[in-house]
Amino acid sequence: MKIIKIAFFLFSLTILASSCKKEAAVGSVENIQGLGGDTWASGPLDKWILDTLTVPYNISVKYKWDQFEINNFLDKTLVPPKEEQIIPVMRAIRKVWINTYIAEGGEQFFKTVSPKFMVLVGSPIYVRGAIVEGFAEGGRKVVLSNINNFRIKGMPGYSSADNDVVLRMFHVIHHEFAHILDQTIKVPIDFSASSASSYTSDWLNVFDQDALNDGFITPYAQSQKGEDWAEMVSLLLVNGKPWFDNLVNSINYTGTTPNGTTAEKARARLRQKEAVVINYFKQAWNINFYSLQLRTRAEINALLF
Repeated sequence: MKIIKIAFFLFSLTILASSCKKEAAVGSVENIQGLGGDTWASGPLDKWILDTLTVPYNISVKYKWDQFEINNFLDKTLVPPKEEQIIPVMRAIRKVWINTYIAEGGEQFFKTVSPKFMVLVGSPIYVRGAIVEGFAEGGRKVVLSNINNFRIKGMPGYSSADNDVVLRMFHVIHHEFAHILDQTIKVPIDFSASSASSYTSDWLNVFDQDALNDGFITPYAQSQKGEDWAEMVSLLLVNGKPWFDNLVNSINYTGTTPNGTTAEKARARLRQKEAVVINYFKQAWNINFYSLQLRTRAEINALLF
């Protein structure tokens, strides 16, 4: 089963796989509870969110059930997140995403560009036999699904089989943040220059190895430049450099793909994209990407291994 980690949007009344949903109006994002938005009696969980995320980073987290927050999927049967899952999920996200970026880019950088509203869904979202793990809207709102299946070391019932769900969630949040960085300061056009002829809207029918053989880190990366960028950044951070090096070195076939790509060219494409990622983070944000990568992997290892 394919995992669709990112966004779907409504177009001509059909849900199509595409880049993350863009919304022009920032005001469409849900108001923070108590400031004109949802109201309910606050409890210890709400205070933890307020003290840990809202006050320091202006990030609001909505866990109370409201399916209209995911209105592209009103035809799906979904369930709310279990309240006991909220703190473990958000604490882990803080460690793997917020803390690592602040350590490398500074708190002001993170406050300036981070999304301000997160919506949590208990169940996975299934579309055309694939799982939508999360999506973003307008650089301000991020929806994360499959919260109830999140388990890390120390949580009841945890086993190594749970790691895949956790890693996909980290992948989603880093993917969406990579989009926001690109929307704020554009990625150089040379990132996708060598891959432009191989992008395809039919990426759901592309196998992992076929995408790799054409120089794409995942089939979703082959859908378009923006997703190619976000997949590269997120997977480099979540999986680490040794994983990426092994992946690139595994490309070893004779002849060419249907797109006319040789193994040498596929390897060169991925290395060139990696180099652009590293240079972009340094030049645009004064962030050492390799250091950020090591921090991210260290936090993930501490949570899972």
